[in-house]
Amino acid sequence: MLEMRPDCERCGVDLPAEAPGAFICSMECTFCAQCADALDDLCPNCGGEMMDRPTRAKTVQEKYPASTQRRFEA
Repeated sequence: MLEMRPDCERCGVDLPAEAPGAFICSMECTFCAQCADALDDLCPNCGGEMMDRPTRAKTVQEKYPASTQRRFEA
């Protein structure tokens, strides 16, 4: 199951699990659409290709909550 990280690792913008607009690599590094585009869809952490992160339906979020650990470091 995906961790569903709550923020962009590059700019810190919120990325709710139920909302579109997040991109992840195979290591689950997470970025917003604007940062993924600026990075040419290549993860700066591992070099992997970034893809659209699927959304998590609100109906299952209680049983499988998204991560609350933020990764952005200013």
